[in-house]
Amino acid sequence: MEWTGLNELREKYLSFFESKGHLRLPSFSLVPQHDKSLLLINSGMAPMKKWFTGEETPPRKRVTTCQKCIRTPDIENVGKTARHGTYFEMLGNFSFGDYFKHEVIPWAWEFCTKVLEMDPEKLYISVYEDDDEAYDIWTKDIGVDPSHMVRFGKEDNFWEHGAGPCGPCSEIYYDRGEKYGCGKPDCKVGCECDRYIEFWNLVFTQFENDGNNNYSRLAHPNIDTGMGLERLACISQDVDNLFEVDTVQNIMKHIMKIAGVKYHDDEKKDISLRVITDHVRSTTMMISDGVMPSNEGRGYVLRRLLRRAARHGRLLGIDRPFLYEVAETVIKENDTAYPSLLEKHDFIINVIKDFMGVEHRIEYVRDKNGVRYYNDSKGTNPDSSIKALEAMSRPTILIAGGYDKHSEFDEFIEAFDNKVKLMVLLGQTADKIEETAVRHGFTNIIKTDSLEKAVKICAENAVSGDVVLLSPACASWGMFKNYEERGKLFKEYVNSL
Repeated sequence: MEWTGLNELREKYLSFFESKGHLRLPSFSLVPQHDKSLLLINSGMAPMKKWFTGEETPPRKRVTTCQKCIRTPDIENVGKTARHGTYFEMLGNFSFGDYFKHEVIPWAWEFCTKVLEMDPEKLYISVYEDDDEAYDIWTKDIGVDPSHMVRFGKEDNFWEHGAGPCGPCSEIYYDRGEKYGCGKPDCKVGCECDRYIEFWNLVFTQFENDGNNNYSRLAHPNIDTGMGLERLACISQDVDNLFEVDTVQNIMKHIMKIAGVKYHDDEKKDISLRVITDHVRSTTMMISDGVMPSNEGRGYVLRRLLRRAARHGRLLGIDRPFLYEVAETVIKENDTAYPSLLEKHDFIINVIKDFMGVEHRIEYVRDKNGVRYYNDSKGTNPDSSIKALEAMSRPTILIAGGYDKHSEFDEFIEAFDNKVKLMVLLGQTADKIEETAVRHGFTNIIKTDSLEKAVKICAENAVSGDVVLLSPACASWGMFKNYEERGKLFKEYVNSL
């Protein structure tokens, strides 16, 4: 199999199925239309539900797409592993009561072995345990060796989602070789390691589930297939994960240039590079489809992704707005497939550039005499303040303390990690935090009785290149109405310096 770029793989797939009588449709919007069950489109078939159910008539009985998708359950794991991503593209070919197994299986094999020139010896096939029809097509019609066939049960090879159309599926796996394996003697298709990678799922929608697991045959069965484009590119380019695929890697290289770091030099920096790469891909595509930062729904998802990307930028030492610059590269790498990115270029860039994050959560206030001031009044517990400290890339003067919620502060102090040069304490917890700090060997502490005095103390002790961070690790009660008042007063005092 020859090395093939992601954009070329997309085009090869869509052109192939056009040659088989399929109508090529552009990707549907990430914003679901007339479907309240989804926040964002998360699969190739999701926008076509009503075509599968017969509620609406499709433009043709055969359709092929490359669908933009967003999946949000694993946002916190993105970056921590090389596997997780928020944004991806799903290739698919669909039949609405037209062709079925005897057509789609040979086409899948033809595309893999003829168009992509995959070695048949590296391909493995799974079928549902009772689906003898699919098994026979693969082995007798196609000629796949039975040793390359596996049968799995309902959990693995039967697609259904409650009541409605459902059916068995057949998955195609690629053997990436021993270097990706776990080394166990019983390693085989279905193993949790990365050797046998599933890249294409053929779903044979031939039953109707009445909601009580009673199945009846559909008069006109459907075909729904899904192939992860980035996963296919990993196979073609022989790289470990989606972040090393050509178009995605080009985005990461732009971030590396801005930050002055290299991938694979430092695991913590690698996490940040992956987070920013994924999140800017996601947000660029979401904004192009009309999603705007907000406090709820898909707008909240967008805001969360932008905030997380910006925080990891600070972890890389980037002290200026930069996400919009990376979005330029996202647009460049995808504009051929998605020309609307060019049409909406200025809009996308301006939305990202103007995004100011969330008030009182690691909020940039100003730069004074080379000192940066950040308001994290929303850091009302030690865990939140630890996150804020992690986001600081400069020597830090920390303002902490407030109402005692009976928290423990050991992990909070341990998170200083030689970054905090001075801590200014106030409120009920001042003595408690000081005692904990001293116990852990941190003694550069000043206590005061007001936030205004705390800001002045910080300004007097800060030098160019420092950060002053308000992140109390405590509630505001007793000194302020709420954390909003605390944060607003902090900003007033800083701006009056």
